[in-house]
Amino acid sequence: MVFKVLLGSLGVMLGASSALATPLLIGTYTGGESKGIYLYQFDDRTGHIDPRPAQVSPAENPSWLVLSADHRLLYAVDENGEGGRDPVGRASAYRMDPASGRLTFINRTSSLGTEPTHASLSKDGRYLFVANYAVSSDPGGTLAVLPVGKGGALGSATQIKTYRASMVNPARQASPHVHSVVSSPDGRFVFVQDLGGDRIYAYRYDPARREMPLSALRDQPFAEMPAGSGPRHLIFSPDGRHAYVTLEMTGQVAVLDHSEGHLTLRQTVTLAPEGFAGKVGAAALHLSPDGRFLSVTNRGADNHLLSYAISPEDGSLKLADRRAVEGNEPREFAFSPDGRFVLIANQRSHGVKVFRRDSASGVVGQEVETLSIDQASDLKFLSR
Repeated sequence: MVFKVLLGSLGVMLGASSALATPLLIGTYTGGESKGIYLYQFDDRTGHIDPRPAQVSPAENPSWLVLSADHRLLYAVDENGEGGRDPVGRASAYRMDPASGRLTFINRTSSLGTEPTHASLSKDGRYLFVANYAVSSDPGGTLAVLPVGKGGALGSATQIKTYRASMVNPARQASPHVHSVVSSPDGRFVFVQDLGGDRIYAYRYDPARREMPLSALRDQPFAEMPAGSGPRHLIFSPDGRHAYVTLEMTGQVAVLDHSEGHLTLRQTVTLAPEGFAGKVGAAALHLSPDGRFLSVTNRGADNHLLSYAISPEDGSLKLADRRAVEGNEPREFAFSPDGRFVLIANQRSHGVKVFRRDSASGVVGQEVETLSIDQASDLKFLSR
């Protein structure tokens, strides 16, 4: 009897311990030691990541991960291009256990472009929008629309959108470079960020047009960004009234007002400190779980995470914190589901840093630990 009681108590303890663990998926570049998509367990209480991956799903350069709304499907872009082991850009589909995060491969299809760097699902889950960055100028960056079939499998592209370069920076803007594609919170509009063209293109989404669900807005097909700024990633406020976009080439974040698919520039904030003359490269940006702060990474010679308080009146930004990432090239980052930790994927220094964070002030504090992983590029939590 005593033995049974002890076993029961142990089971309760183990259950409580496992309840604190949140699955964490990490996408990587696989030109070095990494092999694909890694699944880890993150301790919500301590910020510790179990260094032993629970699963490794082999893939070529799965640099960006997309979770379905119900956490039963995962999509990844395979950022392949000329000179790689696989020269064809692809998108891959996986079934996912929503509790454990374990993946089962479904299928893989061409993105009809090279170096796909970003993707997103339409709000109804019917299409995967893929941003083909395309390092080469021919044919340049494109947007590919892939239908999602029964069971989550990806079909062949039904729609391709092409763009034109701004040529402001001859070295980096000689051709279009589509860096991300994002839907408005209500799902009615889709926005495409073209680093090579200094433009954000706007489309109306209509799933009834099954082969061509995206159509350009007639009165404002695109919003011009500052010349030579290179728009990269965009996110919306939850109410859809404001959008925030990183301007990679000038190391800035821009605040945009949004109404019915139209974007208007409100504010531009420089990430590096005043007087900084080194290389910059604005990259990732995310809202804190409570929606009160926007955090942004700057790369190059700066390598900091900037946190801004968001004005509830007009969405404008005010600096709240500036924290060194203790690494090189912070390509992506993620808040833990409760916002008490922030994890930063330092691509060039081959590790994921975990920092404590004060949810009330937005200040990022002490480093908790480093997970050694080669060329981490994206982080996704399976919040419960």
